[in-house]
Parts: sequence; C-alpha cells; structure tokens
Amino acid sequence: QVQLAESGGGLVQAGDSLRLSCVASGRTETMGWFRQAPGKDREFVAGIRWTGSITSYADSVKGRFTVSRDNARNTVYLQMTNLKPEDTAVYYCAASTAVLTSRGSEYSSWGQGTQVTVSS
Repeated sequence: QVQLAESGGGLVQAGDSLRLSCVASGRTETMGWFRQAPGKDREFVAGIRWTGSITSYADSVKGRFTVSRDNARNTVYLQMTNLKPEDTAVYYCAASTAVLTSRGSEYSSWGQGTQVTVSS
C-alpha cells in the first residue's frame, strides 16, 4: 500500500492562494485530492495520472485549483487560488489503481489530511 503525506494547509483569507503537497512512497495509476468539511460528506476535488497530462476537477474548483505532479519527487500538488470560505475543509490526497476516478471508494490509500481554513 502506498504511504501518503500531505502538507501545506493553513489559515488564509478569502481571495488568497495556497499550495498543498502530497508525497507518495510509490506510484499507482491516479492521485486524487478530496476534501471534507464539518458535517459534510467527503467530496472529490481533483485528480491526475502519474503519466500523461490528463486531469480532472470538480465543478466547484474549476478555474481556481490546479493539480500537478513532480514524478522525480513522487509528489502531487494542489495549487488553490481565489480561495473562498466554502473551500474550508480537511484536504486529503489519495492513491487509486483506477484511471482518473472521482469515486472515493476506488482509492485504496489515503493521507492523514491537512486543514485549510479560509476566512471571509
């Protein structure tokens, strides 16, 4: 099983930017970012394959968030811009053997999560 470690969360103001990082101990097919706000279900945010250039985003973050990877460092990033209070959540990275899936049930490895708080 792949070990994952997120970092980069914090407290920011609305309109600010933040970059999350996720270091993986190995590679599967797809890396995904999910988030869970208090009292809400976990939701897919973005996904990227370790090969190729195809990415996937939730509609709520399209145009504001960018997922990327550094294969040499086994690291996936989530660049978040124009943050909004509704982006406040614990953000998780996850690894899947499926191709660019947005289903949390298809991810077998999860990081511990990093808190992102956006104040208005």
